[in-house]
Amino acid sequence: MSAPTQVLFDEPGPRARRMNVGLSILSVILLLGLIAFIGWKFSDAGQLTAAKWEPFSYAVIQKALLTGMWATIKVAIVATILALVVGVTFALLRLAPQKVISLPSTIVLEIFRGVPVLLLIFAMFLLFGNEIGSFWSVVIGLTLYNGMVIAEIIRAGILAVPRGQREASMSIGMRGAQTMRMILMPQAIRAMMPTLIAQVVVLLKDSALGFIVTYQDLLYQVNSIGRAYNNLLPTFIVGAVIFILINMVVAGIARYLEKRMSRKTAATTGPAKGAD
Repeated sequence: MSAPTQVLFDEPGPRARRMNVGLSILSVILLLGLIAFIGWKFSDAGQLTAAKWEPFSYAVIQKALLTGMWATIKVAIVATILALVVGVTFALLRLAPQKVISLPSTIVLEIFRGVPVLLLIFAMFLLFGNEIGSFWSVVIGLTLYNGMVIAEIIRAGILAVPRGQREASMSIGMRGAQTMRMILMPQAIRAMMPTLIAQVVVLLKDSALGFIVTYQDLLYQVNSIGRAYNNLLPTFIVGAVIFILINMVVAGIARYLEKRMSRKTAATTGPAKGAD
């Protein structure tokens, strides 16, 4: 006999369904009106003329945009890897039972998490820019801030695992490190994967702050092209579209990883063959 299904909300009636359809139509009309208004303002300002968009057909402009896009992606990849390492490290340090370890880790985490990422990037460039350059100034700034945020995400994910999991593993003789590596961390990662991916997207967008320290990323190239050809608005629109496409690719990878991990979890937790 199947278990009863819980209903979290009442089925809308005819009146509510008509209201929902009307609100949906009104929302679409308002959205189309907003798009038309923005297009009219662009046209009125002369930003939709062919001359403003013609530079994007030049090979040198396309190469500059691709170069800036790769510079942005490169910073994001390196900073993401380092931020994950820093996040896992500080999450484990904060979970340490010894106060002499957890307390200093908490203080360092709160300091770097409380400082705006723009100030961290700028400080790295002012203090060490001559030695490490603008690339590593951006990477270190992004790593320090996002690493501490990721540390809190991981710590919360580990603490969300039922306490009985730890007690059961300790009862069969597993050490603390084994319990963390084999029992707690895999479950926590599956639970916090959407939040981690969201933070990676934030890191990717924050990488545009490298423009402040003259790192030649996508925003730097967009600003240079817009000023050179006097078409800042069309150029920034193109840059925004590229950022959106990159974020969509990251979101697609995230969905793939979630589905893969869900299938793996279902395969390992399903009933054994031959079971009654």
